[in-house]
Amino acid sequence: MKKAFSRKNLWEVMPSPVKKLASIVLSRIPLEYLIGRKFRETTRLIHCAEKWTRAEVDTYHLKKLQEQVSNAYNKCPAYRKLYDDAGIDISSLHKLDDFKKLPLIDKAFINENIDDLLLVDKNNSDVDYVTTGGTSGIPLTFYINAGRSQIEYAYLVDAWKKAGFKLGDSKAVFRGRVTGTKNSLNYSFDPVFNEHYYSNFHMSDSDMRAYIEHIKSLKSCYLHVYPSSVYQLARFIKREKITIDNVKGILAESENVYPEQRVFVESVFHCRYFSSYGHTEKLVAAGECEFCCDYHVWPTYGYFELIDEQGEVITEKGKTGQIVGSGFMNTVMPFIRYKTGDFAEYVGDFCEQCKRNHLIVKNIRGHRVQEYLVASDNSLISWTAVNMHDDTFDHVMQYQFYQDTPGYSVIKVVADHLFSEQQKLRIEENIAVKLKGRVKVKVEVVETIPLTGRGKSIFVDQKIPL
Repeated sequence: MKKAFSRKNLWEVMPSPVKKLASIVLSRIPLEYLIGRKFRETTRLIHCAEKWTRAEVDTYHLKKLQEQVSNAYNKCPAYRKLYDDAGIDISSLHKLDDFKKLPLIDKAFINENIDDLLLVDKNNSDVDYVTTGGTSGIPLTFYINAGRSQIEYAYLVDAWKKAGFKLGDSKAVFRGRVTGTKNSLNYSFDPVFNEHYYSNFHMSDSDMRAYIEHIKSLKSCYLHVYPSSVYQLARFIKREKITIDNVKGILAESENVYPEQRVFVESVFHCRYFSSYGHTEKLVAAGECEFCCDYHVWPTYGYFELIDEQGEVITEKGKTGQIVGSGFMNTVMPFIRYKTGDFAEYVGDFCEQCKRNHLIVKNIRGHRVQEYLVASDNSLISWTAVNMHDDTFDHVMQYQFYQDTPGYSVIKVVADHLFSEQQKLRIEENIAVKLKGRVKVKVEVVETIPLTGRGKSIFVDQKIPL
C-alpha cells in the first residue's frame, strides 16, 4: 500500500511510547499552528464564505470548476476521451449552467481508468493510495494528496463550532479506532488534541459501564461518534438509569442519522445532536447550522448537485435526488460530476435562520447505513468501524459479511484474476487485527453476491436477530 509521508500518516504509525514523549513537546504549541498552514488558510476561507452573497458563491464555483475541467482535459487521457466523445468543447463553459452538459461519472469510470485520471505521478511523495467499500460493497480505488487532512479538519472544526466546540476542547470518541487496554479499560488518549478514544469494537454492558464512568470523570466533553455507537451507548444509559450531565454536545458523522435515534439520544444526554456529511472521496461536505438540523453545504469544499432520474439538476423544494459532487480538495485525481450513490432532499439555497447563502438539503440517505456484526459476547460492532481504507481488499471486486453465529463471520468476496491465497489470508489477518478477536472471520470466494429483493446490496447479511 502506498502511503505518503505526512504529519497525519507519521503520527498514526508512531509507536505509543514515542508518541507519548512527542506529545509533551507538541502540547506546548498552539493547536492551529501544530495542525498546519493549510488548516489556518482553510479556516479563514470558510469564515469568509459565510458572508458571501449568492453571486459570490456562484463566481467561486465557476472559477474552480473551470480550473478543474481544464486540468482534467489537458492532463488526464480518460477525461479528454470522455469529453471528446460527448462533443464537449471545454472552452465553451462560461457559466454554471454550462457544466450540466458534462457527462456524469461513477465508480466504474474511476476504477477502470485509474491510471489515466492522474494529474501528477502517483509515486510522488505527497500522494496517498485510498480504497473504500462504497456503494454495494464494490471497492473504489483512487489517489489523493496527503495534505488533505489539514483542509478536511478545518471543515470538521467549523461543523463542531456550531455546537459550541473550541479547538482543544475535550472529546470522547467512539469512531472505530483500535485502542489499547489501560487498567482493563479499552481506551487510549491523545493529549495533543485532548481526545479520549473508546473502543466501539468492545460494547458489552461491562465495557459501556466502564466507558461511562470514565467519561463522567472528565470535567466536560463532546461525544464524537458514529450514529450507531452513540445510539448503543444511549440505550444502555437509559436501561441502566444512569445520570450523565457533563456532555456538552453530540458530534456525529459517517452514517445515516435517523430522526427517532436523534430524539432518543438527545433525551438521554440532554444536549444537541449535531450531524455532518462527507465521504472518503472528499467531494462535497455539509453540516448542520446553529439553529436547525438541515445540512448546509460548504461552498468552498466542492460543487454539490442533486440529480433526478433523468439527470437533471433539482431546484424544486421537497424533491429528492442523488448527490453528485465535483471536489476541490483532490489535486492528484479530479472527480468531476461524480455520482456518490447517496441521496438527499432539496431544501433551498439560503437559510433564513443563520442567513448563510449555502445550498441546503435534508434527509441524507445512502450506502453509509447502520449495519452490525455481533461479537462473541453478543455486543454489536458497527460495520462502519470495520470498513478498511487501505489495500486490504485489493483484487476484490465485491465483498459482503455474512453472519449467523455470534463471534463468527464469513466474508464473501468476488475476486478478480489476480486474487491469491496470500491475499485471502491478508484479508483475514487485517480484519482480525481490526476486530481484536471479537469476531473471527473466514474469507470465502464466491462467483456472485446476490442483491436484495429490491435490487439493493448490503454489507452485512445478518441472520442473527439484533
